Amino acid sequence: MTYTRRDAISLGAGAAMTFAGASAASANDRLNSLYDKSIVIDALSFAQEWDDVEYEAVRKSGYTGIITSLNRRDLQTAIDELLTWKRRVEEFPDRYLIALEARDFERAKREGKLAVMMNFQNATMLEGDADNVDALHTLGMRCFQLTYNNRNLIGDGCLERTNAGLSDFGVEVVERMNKLGVLVDLSHCGAQTTLDGIALSQKPVAITHSMIEKFRPGHPRAKTDDQIKALADKGGVFGVAALGYFIGKNPGTDTTIETYADHIEHAVNLIGIEHVGVSTDYPVRGLESWITRENWYEPRLTIYKPSYDVQWPPYIPELDTPERFRNLIAVLDRRGWKTRDMERLLGENWLRLFKDVFGR
Repeated sequence: MTYTRRDAISLGAGAAMTFAGASAASANDRLNSLYDKSIVIDALSFAQEWDDVEYEAVRKSGYTGIITSLNRRDLQTAIDELLTWKRRVEEFPDRYLIALEARDFERAKREGKLAVMMNFQNATMLEGDADNVDALHTLGMRCFQLTYNNRNLIGDGCLERTNAGLSDFGVEVVERMNKLGVLVDLSHCGAQTTLDGIALSQKPVAITHSMIEKFRPGHPRAKTDDQIKALADKGGVFGVAALGYFIGKNPGTDTTIETYADHIEHAVNLIGIEHVGVSTDYPVRGLESWITRENWYEPRLTIYKPSYDVQWPPYIPELDTPERFRNLIAVLDRRGWKTRDMERLLGENWLRLFKDVFGR
C-alpha cells in the first residue's frame, strides 16, 4: 500500500491526538493517586443535616476530616451540640470520629472515616466565664473563634464600627485556651482583635476560613498581608475559603476556581507553603443543591452590613461539588505546583498545626 502526503499528515495528526489523550489520562491518574493518598482537611465545613445525602457527599469528597461549626447561642446549646455529635458517632461508628488529637485525623485516613473537630464560630457560649472553656474542652471542643462578626465580651468582630482589640476577659480566655490545648481561630475577628490574638497567644493560631484583602479590598472578612504575615511568624496556618463571593465578584463568571487559586498562591508567596491550607465555609455537599434566593441570599441582605457584599449565586460551580479539591489540584498542577506542596496545602499543614496546639 502507498501513502499520499495527505495520508501522512492525517496519520500524524491522529497520532498526536492519541498521545495528547494518553498524556491527559496519565495526568489525571497521577493527580487522583496523589489526592487519594493525601490527608485532606477542610478547615470549616458543616451540614444542614448530617443525613445519608451529606455522607454520600463526604464519601465523594475524599475528605479525611473537617473543622465543623456548632450552634453557640449559649452554654447549654453548646453542650447539647457536643453531646449530639457524641451520639452521632455512636450511631455511625463506621462514618465519623471526633478529633481530639492530631493523630485522630491520621486514624480517620487509615480507617476511611471522617474526623470531625468540634468548633464554635464565636465565644458567646462561654457566657462570660473562662471556666466554661474547661467544661467544653472536656466534652470534646478543640477550637473556637474569639469573635464572630460583631463585638462580644472578648473583643470586636470584623463588622463592628470600632476596632478595639482583646478585652481583659479576652486575654484570660486566650491564656486558658493555650493551657488546655484549644485552637484560637481569628477568622471573623476585627483587625486589632486579630493582631492581639496572634500576639498574645503562646501557641500558634489559625485563620481557618478567610481570603486575601488585596483581591477583595474593603471586604470586612478579608485579611491583610500584615495580619497574614504575623500569623505565619507565630507558626499559624491561613485557610483560604472557597465561598465564591468571599474571593471575588460575580461567582461562576468573573470569579472562578482560578481566582481561588490566585488567593492561595498569593498567600503561599507571602508566607510560604507551610502556612497555607484549604477550607470552604459551607457543607460538603455544596450550596446549589439546597439554597435559594429566598432562604439564603435575601436574609443575608438584612443580617450583614452592605460592606459584606453578599452575591447571588454565592458559589463557584467547580468548588461547589464534593470533588472540589480534586478540581483544585488539577488547576495547581497546570500552574506547575510540586506534589509535596499540594500535599501540604490539602491537609498536612493543618495536621502540623494541630500537633503544635493540642498534641499528637
